[in-house]
This record gives sequence, structure tokens and C-alpha cells, in this order.
Amino acid sequence: MMRTRRCGPGRPPWWPDNEAWPPGDRSRAGGQRRARFFRRLRWLALAVLMLSVCGALALAWLAATFVGLAAPLPRSVGALAGGMVGAIVTAFALVGLMRRMGMPLSAVMDAADRVAAGDYSVRVAEHGSPPIRALARAFNAMTERLHNHDRQRRDVMADVAHELRTPLTVMQGKLEGLLDGVYPLDDVQIAALLEEVHVLSRLVEDLRTLALSESGALKLQTEPTDLGALTRDVARAFAPEATGRDVTLVVDAPPDLAPIDIDPVRIREVLTNLLSNALRHTRPPGSVDIHVAETSAGVSVDVRDAGPGMTSEEIARAFDRFYKGPASRGSGLGLSIARSLVAAHGGEIHASSDAGRGTTMTFTLPRDAEGRHG
Repeated sequence: MMRTRRCGPGRPPWWPDNEAWPPGDRSRAGGQRRARFFRRLRWLALAVLMLSVCGALALAWLAATFVGLAAPLPRSVGALAGGMVGAIVTAFALVGLMRRMGMPLSAVMDAADRVAAGDYSVRVAEHGSPPIRALARAFNAMTERLHNHDRQRRDVMADVAHELRTPLTVMQGKLEGLLDGVYPLDDVQIAALLEEVHVLSRLVEDLRTLALSESGALKLQTEPTDLGALTRDVARAFAPEATGRDVTLVVDAPPDLAPIDIDPVRIREVLTNLLSNALRHTRPPGSVDIHVAETSAGVSVDVRDAGPGMTSEEIARAFDRFYKGPASRGSGLGLSIARSLVAAHGGEIHASSDAGRGTTMTFTLPRDAEGRHG
């Protein structure tokens, strides 16, 4: 018969309802280590107490000798008595030190057990000696970072599930409709299904690229590339879409731009993301301006749209994973991937905007390959 562990008293309010308390061997091991630590402190305190008693007796004897109530002590015994008096002062100092260190350390150890059990919201009070306060500050900084990472992980999992659910739901409905005879089995329906498969494929590939770039495992296949020519090539690929939206694409790139060592496939992906966003947000009739320029350290590219612009909050979150503006219909990964790919080249990317006057995305790529991944 399966045994059920009963939850005893002292169950913390943050502990999950579907998990038993205490959390088993890990908690017991932490308690045993803590018990050993404080048992040693108790033995040390006992030794200090014995020294204090001996020192007090020696001090009393010296006082009696001074007022003539006792015979003077021999030189050797007097030296010993003096040492005992010193032991009193040392004992009180040690007791104060143990008290100042023991209680804060106990709080840190208790909090560490809670963090090991999965509670990243725990914090410890920063008091005690300077080293103990520094330890508490470092512990609180660690738990704050762990708490943020755990929250981001949960948010990413929820966002990924949401993004995958939409095309899967459409595909499931289409397939069920085909099987039930609601939709005719023709090229139009097959093309619609294929488009949803492409959406899933792009999303999975975007997630893979993002994971590789952020972990530093993305391998760059660099080669000398004319960034101006690459930009013009990407703009030509978007020309039909721009014409259909009544938007003009303007590329300003010097014809004699010196080649730069980049991965042209990855930088093409960056340009594609930026141009796609710019076209989507530009109100017709309007224009998207792409400016490529030589800088002291490398090459910079500006992509400016003629859209409604972005607020300061939107700019601050523009490169966050799965963040979407009010008018965005994408997955929310494009700018995050662009940032990761630019960073993998050792460059930087940022956004600037004036309300009602459009948004400019600017990225710079260094000619020096130092610091690049791959």
C-alpha cells in the first residue's frame, strides 16, 4: 500500500499545496549541518564560560590580596592570575562576537534551505558585523536574481505555449473540417495548411536561433561582405510588398563601402526583421529609409519608418522576448533575435523614436572581430 507523507506543523505559506512538508532528505541534511555548526558553537561557548569563571576567581583573589584579606600570591601564581583576568576580557569579547555572528549566520542558513527548496522570494536582514552584512547583501542579490530568472523562465514557457497554440489550433480545425467534409480537399485548403506549417517552422527556428545566440553557442560563418550591397539586396526582396502597401523603400549606402567580416546570412536575418517591422508600421503613403554609413569603429545601419512612433516604455521593452506593441501581429521574437545576432558579432542595436514621427532602429557592427561568438 502506498504511504502518504503527512504534513506536519510549520509548513510555510509559500510551499506548494501539492508537495509535502518537510521536503525530505534535502531539508534533513540542511538541518543536520546546521545542528553540527551550532553544537560546535555551544562547546566554544562552554569553554569561554569556564575561562570566565576562572578569571573571576583570580580577580577576586587579587582584590582580597590588595585589601589584606589574603596572603600575597607567589610570582608564578600572580602571573597565572593576571592571565585569568585577561581571560575574562577575552571571554566577554568572544561571547559578544559569537552572538553577533551566530544569529545572522543562522538566518542566512535557514534562508539558504528555503532557496534550495525553491522559494526565491526569501530575504535576510542585513545586520551584524561588516562581513556578515556583506554576506547578507550578496545572498539577497543572489535570490533576487534567481527570482527574476525563474519568473522570466515561467513567462517564456507561457509565451511559447501561446505562440505554438495558435497555428496548431488553426491546423487542427482545418484538418477536422477536411475530414468531416466541411472544407473541400483542394489546393486552396492545402495551401492554407502549408502556410500554418511555415508559421510553426519559423517560430521553432526563431526559438532555436535565440537559444543558440543567447547561450553563446551560435557559430558565425564570417566572410568579407559589402554591407551596402547586402542591404540593397534585402530591400529589393521587400520591393513587391512595399509597392503593395504604397510605401517607398529608400536605401542610402555608399558604393565604395569597404567589406566587413560578418556572417551575411545572420545579418540578412537582422535586416529582414527590421525592414519587415518598418513596413508593417509605416502608414501609406510613406517611406522606409535605410542608411548605411562608415563609422570610426565599423559600419552602422539605420532603418527608419514613418509610423506612429513608440513610447518610452515601448522602447525600453522593444527587444524583450515575446514583447508586442499594440499594433504588432508577429511572434514578438524578431527584435530579440536581431539584438542577439548583432551582439554575437560584437555590435550593438538600439531604438529611438519621436511620437508621431516614426521609429529608427540602429545597429553597428565593428570591424574588429574581438569578442564575437563562434
